Amino acid sequence: MINFWINKSSLKEATLIPKFYDPEIESYFSSLKEEYNFFTIRELVEKEYISCSTGHEIGKMAYGTGDIPFIRTSDISNWEIKTLPKQGVSEEIYDSYSKKQDIQKNDILIVRDGTYLIGTNCMVSDLDEKSLYQSHLIKVRVKHNEIFDEYIFFLLLNSPIIQRQIRNMQFTADTIDTIGNRFYDIRLPIPKINKNNTSASLIVKDLLKNRTRGKLLIKNLPFLLEQCLKENNIKAFEDFEKEDILKLVEKTPQDTITSEFGKFEAFWVTKESLANDIILPKYYDPEIQDELKDLEKTCDLVPVSDLIEKGILSLSTGDEIGKMAYGTGNIPFIRTSDFSNWEIKFDPKQGVSDEIYEQYRESQDIKENDILLVRDGTYLIGSSCIITSHDVKSLYCGGLYKIRVNNFNGFDPFLLLGIFNTYIVKRQIRTKQFTRDVIDTIGKRIEEVILPIPKSYELRDKISKSIKELVTERIDARIEISKISNSILPVIS
Repeated sequence: MINFWINKSSLKEATLIPKFYDPEIESYFSSLKEEYNFFTIRELVEKEYISCSTGHEIGKMAYGTGDIPFIRTSDISNWEIKTLPKQGVSEEIYDSYSKKQDIQKNDILIVRDGTYLIGTNCMVSDLDEKSLYQSHLIKVRVKHNEIFDEYIFFLLLNSPIIQRQIRNMQFTADTIDTIGNRFYDIRLPIPKINKNNTSASLIVKDLLKNRTRGKLLIKNLPFLLEQCLKENNIKAFEDFEKEDILKLVEKTPQDTITSEFGKFEAFWVTKESLANDIILPKYYDPEIQDELKDLEKTCDLVPVSDLIEKGILSLSTGDEIGKMAYGTGNIPFIRTSDFSNWEIKFDPKQGVSDEIYEQYRESQDIKENDILLVRDGTYLIGSSCIITSHDVKSLYCGGLYKIRVNNFNGFDPFLLLGIFNTYIVKRQIRTKQFTRDVIDTIGKRIEEVILPIPKSYELRDKISKSIKELVTERIDARIEISKISNSILPVIS
């Protein structure tokens, strides 16, 4: 929309933001009146079709007291909660809030505050039930009714017209954007005849279940893959995949990103053992050396620098294109916060124009199966994902490494992605990060990281195929969910 007129009597609560009265939405809703009923979130609550509540701010002193996830706005991506949320709390703190928050499977968490993240949402899985969530999130629980179930509500919430309403309603409160209580004014068109809802619900239920199973595997992979490397076979991986999803949840450790930082307390090193005058204790973590020694029997222990020198790997960083380029178009500009659980977000925070993309396209040279790894950013350092055919037309920022496997002889990108996400490699990355200016980074120390590469070519192949299948199935499911949510309502003209 460019401009339009409204009467003074049409103003709501003296709100003078033009997008709040978007006439295209009103016109669109008018075109649906014959086949759809309209309900606001408030009306759905009053009719007891749904219930809504917000979380709590537990205070920063509670952060890091334990491994029970405290879900924050940045922990939700691609309709799921990250496998390793940033903050965790103790059992005591969890017990003091768990009954009030009452998180259950199939609850929907929606970001209420946070500018770009507002409207981002996920459905709680079996893996996420033992968690707490912050006050910037709204929890919606769909109660039994004859109009829709939780999956249809989820699809409607993610349809373009509802997301557009959410964007139009957000406003700045103090220093942060929010949708506040305007959330209850969101209108949902519900079909008068639910002819397509049942099939859509069943399909999405199955797709979300498949993504949850994959998420469970990603969360357990750091330990499973190391077991495969030590035992020189893929059995641990295959056995895990065959398990019932509820049994997988029981086997899955409850942990947060702090599990990558290690637990050693004190040890001695000689002056001669210091490297480049580095005196950070974590840099010399003796547990890492012990683990690498255990892996030496079945793996070749190869520093990243050796792989670069031999031409097997190539590393490069992106560009900082400047904030003036943000929002100039729809081509994704991938930043450190734009991927989780091995995937790039389907809705990256920033987009750029075709002109800016063409300016950087050749120098960045993004190709399918390139790996992006976070170089700068404290908690995010070491996070990685693999570029798929859906992500090739993108640019990436200077805080990321692009890693390309040039030699595919027994060593390919999916094997590398798995190795980069083993516990032993993630731990090494954490020990080598340092603070530069105001932000943490791993800098060129990434080249010091030692990769345990299976000596067995058969095992390399099996790991690669398993990782590729895992990534492909999850991304295919995500794309299918996106298609269904985009088609659950007629397309806005």
